[in-house]
Amino acid sequence: MSDPTLDHRDLYRLPWSAADNAIAWYEPTSACNLACEGCYRENVPASHKPLELIRRELDAFRRLRTADCMNIAGGDPLMHPHIVEIVREVKARGWKPIVVTNGILLTPDLLRDLKRAGAFGFTFHVDSRQGRPGKWRGRSEQGLNELRTEYAVMVARAGGLVCNFDCTVYDDTLQEVPGLIAWAHRNIDIVQNMVFVALRVLHDGMPFEWMAGRRPVARDEVVYFAERAPAQPLRSTDMLAEVRRASPDFQPCAYLNGTERPDSFKWLLTERIGTKREIFGYAGPRFLELVMAGHHLMTGRYLSHLPPRFSRSGKWILLLWPLDRGLRKAAARLIGSLVRNPLGLFRAAHFQTVMFLQPVDFLPNGAQDMCDGCPDMTIWEDRLVWSCRLGELTRFGTLLTSLPRETGAASG
Repeated sequence: MSDPTLDHRDLYRLPWSAADNAIAWYEPTSACNLACEGCYRENVPASHKPLELIRRELDAFRRLRTADCMNIAGGDPLMHPHIVEIVREVKARGWKPIVVTNGILLTPDLLRDLKRAGAFGFTFHVDSRQGRPGKWRGRSEQGLNELRTEYAVMVARAGGLVCNFDCTVYDDTLQEVPGLIAWAHRNIDIVQNMVFVALRVLHDGMPFEWMAGRRPVARDEVVYFAERAPAQPLRSTDMLAEVRRASPDFQPCAYLNGTERPDSFKWLLTERIGTKREIFGYAGPRFLELVMAGHHLMTGRYLSHLPPRFSRSGKWILLLWPLDRGLRKAAARLIGSLVRNPLGLFRAAHFQTVMFLQPVDFLPNGAQDMCDGCPDMTIWEDRLVWSCRLGELTRFGTLLTSLPRETGAASG
């Protein structure tokens, strides 16, 4: 069930575009040491790109897109034998390198090498459908919080690195999202971002035929087809509604809409301020508009990640309360907390981001609603493409179109 109380006109529409974005996405390999149920990338063990090709593609990326950070993903990028050099190449081109990994191959020694090469931080993808080996096999999302904490502590001990977590959300794990957000709160001092991605799946119940250009594509050729289908597609607002059952005041401040539907919430972003004991409140849209516009004015780039030392500056951020309604509420709650316990003045307040991501939506006429201004676009044959649909391009050389099965009419 979606949350009917959310109106896109009350939020800040992030100003990102294909050419000017906070984030970029690059995959030096599609090899991986896990087989996640929700993955949309074909696992090819011998797919490591040579450094010469990586340098050319990074240079093409720099020509096509202004960005603040570069997510180095895959597959799992730690499987690439030259991952340290790849991080160094990304850093040399002026991006903040963020390593997106399942964490299995990460050791304290490798982490230190990546930090010395210029890594800005890590995003760990951890969820219960990854088939992790050993003691993690069969764990629930709550049961995997022990592993998440291990990764977060490892990054915190290295110092000066951003620590983020991704989690794919399934119809039968939706109810666990509030508990994961509570875990992130308990670790607000060492976890900067928590991202939830709704499962993307194509199945027999969808009333479409698939085409690669003019060629029909059989069901078993479709890259993202799955036998098990959710009762209904999960949306970002479903995840928000679930969280609000436990935390009614949980309030997003910004969004990205779809290419077909301007009132859809493809990326739904929340910024909260608090200590490990208490969340004081949530920044509003005016605050994020000020941050994005101000950073772009000063640097020519939209902001992706702040260094961890800035995430501890929550009390200073609250000084902007005259400009933002959300910050006013948070500041009032902080003052009330200090009245009750003056020693809280010496306790750091942290800034933490929570995001809900919604994959492609299929409209009745066959149109595919993608993320407008997608942060996760990647490079393919010297052009920008949606990374979530890269499998279609590598397999068919074109994006698949969907046609209503009952009419065969062209998509809208």
